[in-house]
Amino acid sequence: MDKEVLQSNIDKVHTTPMGLERLSKNLGLDMNDVVCYCKNKVLDERCFIYKKGKNWYCEIDNIRITINSYSYTIITAHIID
Repeated sequence: MDKEVLQSNIDKVHTTPMGLERLSKNLGLDMNDVVCYCKNKVLDERCFIYKKGKNWYCEIDNIRITINSYSYTIITAHIID
């Protein structure tokens, strides 16, 4: 159910200016639209999405994206082993 809620509200997903820098740095991305990159990962059918506390965690392709479940703000993303 968490997956459906997040994916059906994908248009609300955003980040802050500082978040853009953090996401780019943590994921090693050199692109203009990091939020679009993260949204596409979340929408991928292979993405494992679960909610823990106030955040959604989205795991795919050795990446974990953390999104606040109330504001739909991408908090951070990390490469995971």
